[in-house]
Amino acid sequence: MRAARLIKMVLLLQSRPAMTAAELARELEVSERTVTRDAQALSEAGVPVYAERGRVGGYRLVGGYRTRLTGLARSEAEALFLSGVPGALREMGLEDAASAARLKVSAALLPSLRDAPDTAAQRFHLDAPAWFREPETPALLPVLAEAVWDDRRVGAVYRRGETAVERLLEPYGLVLKAGVWYLCARVAEGGSFRTYRIDRFDGADALGERFDRDPDFDLPAFWAEQAERFARSILRAEVVVRLSPEGVRRLPYAVDPLGAREALRSPGEPDAGGWVTVTLPVESEEVAHGQLTALGAEAEVLAPESLRERFAADAARIVALYRRTDDR
Repeated sequence: MRAARLIKMVLLLQSRPAMTAAELARELEVSERTVTRDAQALSEAGVPVYAERGRVGGYRLVGGYRTRLTGLARSEAEALFLSGVPGALREMGLEDAASAARLKVSAALLPSLRDAPDTAAQRFHLDAPAWFREPETPALLPVLAEAVWDDRRVGAVYRRGETAVERLLEPYGLVLKAGVWYLCARVAEGGSFRTYRIDRFDGADALGERFDRDPDFDLPAFWAEQAERFARSILRAEVVVRLSPEGVRRLPYAVDPLGAREALRSPGEPDAGGWVTVTLPVESEEVAHGQLTALGAEAEVLAPESLRERFAADAARIVALYRRTDDR
């Protein structure tokens, strides 16, 4: 415990010109008296820690005692600190490890690059959870994250609808999508790669046995393929829609993006007012009704007739509602 604290103290002093006893005590979560004893221990061990007394005094390292990553340019150093995703690391139980790694890198940077962590942090922030929902960390995420990092097989119980199935999995990677965590894993003993929502695991235990990773597995490519396949699988129906120029612009924000891309890939010829007719893949008539309602008068459903009738009924109710309002 003390050895780790002494190392952290050296790294803190390497990363800054000087630090007061109070600042070190706050960073190390100890008393100022402990800081004084630790500084003396480092000095006795040959680490050149120098204490300056007085109102503006503090501790510093002398004699150029540091390791420098001289090969890093400023843009490279700033990009390095963009790789941290604090919320995701915290949920996986890796916040302390990431903090220690950033501190070590900061301590090793040239003085001219010492502000790289701050400049990166003030220019990029990833807010992964979706809007209008409270993010919840799956209870089993840290267990599965540790198994992913350590290439250990996992015995798991996974819910599929009302039933639970047992699986022996080889966890390859984790994906955070709009606040929801997924595990990409291969079913043990030569099975296929699959994707699992982590909040649907009822149990997961990392086993003692390790597995050999497939060197050809590419997590980003696998996830992109799975996401595309899922999106296509749910678009089982079609709707013929007439869109105004504004409706064309707003369509990708109102419906599934894949469906919008398919519809706008080959629209019909614009009429005199610039309106075009497209065939839109949708999940169902019910879903299409809710999505296309957002386009208001910028879209006219032509088919199926049942959906067109629903919009006509909506329009009639709206007209009646506002007519009653005017009569009050």
